[in-house]
Amino acid sequence: MKPRILVVDDESDLLWALRYALGDDGYEVETVSSATEALAFVEDWRPDLILADVVMPGIDGFELCRRLRRDIRFASIPVIFLTALLDTADRIKGLDEGADDYVSKPFDLGELKARVRAVLRRASERHAEVSEVATTLELELLRLDLKAKSLDVRGAPVAVTPAEFALIAFLAAHPGEVFTARQLLNEVWGYPPGAGTADLVRWHIKNSRKKIELDPLHPAIVRTVRRYGYMLDPSSRDQAA
Repeated sequence: MKPRILVVDDESDLLWALRYALGDDGYEVETVSSATEALAFVEDWRPDLILADVVMPGIDGFELCRRLRRDIRFASIPVIFLTALLDTADRIKGLDEGADDYVSKPFDLGELKARVRAVLRRASERHAEVSEVATTLELELLRLDLKAKSLDVRGAPVAVTPAEFALIAFLAAHPGEVFTARQLLNEVWGYPPGAGTADLVRWHIKNSRKKIELDPLHPAIVRTVRRYGYMLDPSSRDQAA
């Protein structure tokens, strides 16, 4: 089956262009002009990926993503925001609501296609992982259920987005190893060299820390190794970094 992509934007010219550009790459593409239409559409069509504008009349892209993440039927559908918002706080908010990535408008079509391929590939790999023998990862403060996509921190459940879970799970599978932002873009998001931005990793790290660390400013679990990258400390015990 062709991967299904739903594009949500109130710019008719952009919808037309993306329908044909992505369709030419072998995807099945549908377009809607509002988040309200998108919520109704996913009920029956079940896309493999959603490309969504942030600023739209009525329900904005943030609220669209928030509602998808709250519904167990749609929580795992990857979302890439198409946004003209340049403020860092807006981008962090989008990732915090559950988006997998963002692409700034105006965007390079080749870059967008590369990110679409990578996000779809990663989503496919996440589904395949449930058949692996190892279904849980346990460290000092963390327990991850790879089948249920659930995370416990200090014995209590913590809600994270699919992208955050993928990031934490990858680091937990390689405790004590240091990875650069570029390596994480490749290993977690599947981006080829040159695609994506290190800011995406930094913002997902920041949002993850807000949810799993007692003191996000002095992280004990996901640590920053200066001038190198990030690692998950296998012996973390909430000590100040």
